[in-house]
Amino acid sequence: MKSLSQVRQQLAAGDFEFSRHAFHRVIERNVSEQEIREAGGTAEMIENYPEDKYLPSALFLGFTAAGRALHFQISLMESHVAKIITIYEPDPDEWTEYRKRR
Repeated sequence: MKSLSQVRQQLAAGDFEFSRHAFHRVIERNVSEQEIREAGGTAEMIENYPEDKYLPSALFLGFTAAGRALHFQISLMESHVAKIITIYEPDPDEWTEYRKRR
């Protein structure tokens, strides 16, 4: 399984790929590659899904240089790239400090 530092390194270096779902969400939500790299490089794991439906994954929170909060769900399977399952801006009405579900 990937460590937090591996995920951070891969995201910051641009070594990531999108699931079909995430690809559509990136376009729909206007998230740039630069924002993914910025937020991913310092992301923290806020939820762990070891028994996820398809592969073990986790939810990460990171912030862009402009302060935009982003949640990334990332596969934790060993790979030369980080696989982004989904990505979105957390809704402040659903999250406390973007880290805990209300």
